Amino acid sequence: MATQLEEERLPLHLRRFDRVLIYALLTVFALGFAWPLINAVQMSVAVGGIANYWAVLTRDLNGVSIPLTFVNSGIIAIMHAVLVCSIGALAAYAFSVIDFRGRETLYYGVLLFLAVPATAILVPVYFISGTLSLFNTHIGVALPEAVLTLPFAVLLLRNRMDDIPRQLVEAAVIDRANHAQIFWHVALPLSRGPLANLAALSIMWSLQDFVFPSVLLRSPELTTAAQAVQNIRSAFSPTPLESSQYFAALVLLGVPALIIILFAFRYVTKGLAAGGVKE
Repeated sequence: MATQLEEERLPLHLRRFDRVLIYALLTVFALGFAWPLINAVQMSVAVGGIANYWAVLTRDLNGVSIPLTFVNSGIIAIMHAVLVCSIGALAAYAFSVIDFRGRETLYYGVLLFLAVPATAILVPVYFISGTLSLFNTHIGVALPEAVLTLPFAVLLLRNRMDDIPRQLVEAAVIDRANHAQIFWHVALPLSRGPLANLAALSIMWSLQDFVFPSVLLRSPELTTAAQAVQNIRSAFSPTPLESSQYFAALVLLGVPALIIILFAFRYVTKGLAAGGVKE
């Protein structure tokens, strides 16, 4: 509050200078992050022009079809988001509303798994996937991805559900509502912002995942977009035209994640504010 009052006391020209400086710095950082993409687009049309995109879309690259990689990535990402949002919401409701012995200890135990990297669980994931015949299946990739995302989901959604007025829950109990009804009619509608944020983040993280698809998907027909970046490299010869087509393929493989980021940005920012700030 004091910072805001001090800012309002500044002369108008100084406030404008601060805004211009901030936007200039943000523009420089944005261009720095966007430069690899801009360079890839330029290289993709350097020889052969825009026709390179049609060429790689209609051509099998080491048995990999780029349109099919979009389908595979989309299926896995949707499965991942559904698992994380549904299980995360149920767990967050239990930790927030249901009073049981050892609740906080169990909750902080779940949060400890935020520090577990994907590489730490590769061996058990490989063994369990083989035991359950989950190799070369979309759900086989979505499950370990969801396992790694669930601790974050519980943290985000519990923070939001802790802010739900307890009078609403008590009124529902007085009306003889059970926990399933309270969860469906009270907790979920009031957590739509964080849930949208969580779904968007889950889809983005799944689209960028390279580790689990590389370990669990052996069939070229099941290749994901992130996995295809490496798998298709040897399909192009080192000629100028083939090099441009390779960059065209890289640009196309990055399009789904870019679209999700652009459309989900407002949900991510609002969801983080709704689920990460407590009054």
